[in-house]
Parts: sequence; C-alpha cells; structure tokens
Amino acid sequence: MRRAGCLILIIGLAIAAFFAFRFVHGWTGEGPTTANRTFVVAEGATLTSAAVALKEAGVIRSADAFLARAKLFGSSDPIKAGEYLIPKGASNADILAILQGGKAVARMVTIPEGMPSILVHERLMAQKELTGSIPIPAEGSILPDSYAFDKGETRAALVKRMQAAMTKALAELWAQRSPTTVVKTPEQAIILASIVEKETGVPTERPTVAGVYSNRLRTGMMLQADPTIIYPITKGKPLGRRIRKSEIAAVNDYNTYAMTGLPKGPIANPGRLSILAVLQPAQTRALYFVADGKGGHIFADTLQQHNENVRKWFEIRRQRGEL
Repeated sequence: MRRAGCLILIIGLAIAAFFAFRFVHGWTGEGPTTANRTFVVAEGATLTSAAVALKEAGVIRSADAFLARAKLFGSSDPIKAGEYLIPKGASNADILAILQGGKAVARMVTIPEGMPSILVHERLMAQKELTGSIPIPAEGSILPDSYAFDKGETRAALVKRMQAAMTKALAELWAQRSPTTVVKTPEQAIILASIVEKETGVPTERPTVAGVYSNRLRTGMMLQADPTIIYPITKGKPLGRRIRKSEIAAVNDYNTYAMTGLPKGPIANPGRLSILAVLQPAQTRALYFVADGKGGHIFADTLQQHNENVRKWFEIRRQRGEL
C-alpha cells in the first residue's frame, strides 16, 4: 500500500509538473502567427478587449489563457493605443510587452521644401492609411517636414498638425529677424520665402537670393521671378514647357514680371532655411542672378555684368544642344 501511495504521489506530481510546464510554456513559447503582421489597439481598449481581438486575429490561441497568464506573469502596466508590428511566432509574453511598450509602427509622410499645396493635397489623398477628405490647404501654411501618423488618422488632423508646425516655426524665426530684412510682416516673409525656395535648390545660395530680391523691393524694381509666372497657370505644378511671351506679359496678382512688389500670396510652402534667409538676408549689392550651368547661380551688381553672365549661360546651353 505504501509503495502504491508513493507511486500515485509521483504520478500526481508528474502530472502537475506537466501542466505547470504547459502553462509557463504557453506564456513564453512560440505563438501561432506564421508571418509578421500588424495589430491595432483602439483608443480606450482594455487588455480584455485586446485579448479577444488578438484571438480573432489569430495572434494568440486563447483569450482566456492569455489573460490568465498575463495576470500571473506579466506587468500591470496598461496597454497603449496604436498600430503594432507583431513578429512571426511572437509569444504571449512578447505580445504583451509590445502592447505595453507603446512602440507603434512608424508611418511617415514627407513634404519636401517648396512643395505647393496642390501637391501636398495629392500626396495626402494618396496615403491609403489616412481617412477622410480635405480641401487643398492654404498655400504657404504647411511646414515642409516628415510627419508620423497613425493608421486611420484623419487627413484633416494631419494637416492641422502640419499647419501648427508652420505657425510655431514662423513665430520662432520671426523673433530672430534682422533689422535689414525688407519684409514687414510674417505673411510677407512667407510670400518672399516661397519665391526664394523656388528660385534655388542650393541651400547656401538662399540668403544671397533673398538679398537680391530684398534689394529689388527696396529700389522699386520688379522681382521678375519666373516661378511667379507659372503659379497662376498650374498652381505650382511643373509647367512642362517653356514660358510663353504672352504669359510673361500677363497681368495678374502673381506675375512679378508685370508688377512691382510682392505677389498677393505664397507660391509654395517654404522651408525653414528659406524663411530664415528672408529674415536674415545676405548683405549684398547684387540685383541680378542667372544660372551658372552647374546647378547654382552667378550674381551681378550691374545690368552690364548680368548681361555678360547671361551670354555665358546661353553659350553653355548651346554647347549642350538645348538651344
């Protein structure tokens, strides 16, 4: 009898050990996911509701078992809303750590410096993970940058953040303006900065280009910026052809070949460097500039110097077979 009792005890302990092992292994062992996948925790979701959703998504085998093991082995930290990457074979322990850690999937949209609002609108509407429709944002109201967003976020909310970033950046840069800046208001700074942005892709040239346009505004010269001819035609999209003589002569609120002073509004969304260039322009006597054939520009103080630089530029273009 004694030997039988010992045997029963041993068997009982073995069975208990087996189930204990299964219980622990169910927490740390490989899960059922056969490939990396994303899982969304909704705002206000509880661990219980998330467990049910995890089971329905096939990420865990049992919601009840997950909750029981989480209560015994896991942290009591709350789970956080967001979209998460669940790796292939992730254990219950891994999944809870991911949901509590808050390291959501990073979804980004980039707005390059100088992108007009019509193209910002097209870029945001093309993002399938965003929701809702939006009008074309006001020109010059978006700060070019890379923005993270959550799956399912509204486009309107993202635009609001982009515009708030521009408002903040403009206020900070306006406070740093030089007494030599020609613009009188933050709004004028955005208008002139948008022209500077479109005139040069060389960051180091921006203060000098801003200085040239500042000199022209002070002396009452026309700005004669080609991008201001194009904007009323395409709203900032590439023209795709040469500018026509009739377009150069067109009288409207933007064409700086037919008016003095600034256009009525921005022609793009300028970046920080172009705004700063307008607020802290280079001290220069230059009134003219033309392409140098290498991606930059040659600046001139007099019309005679400028005409010679233009002649050189046309010679370069002839050698390239562009004329």
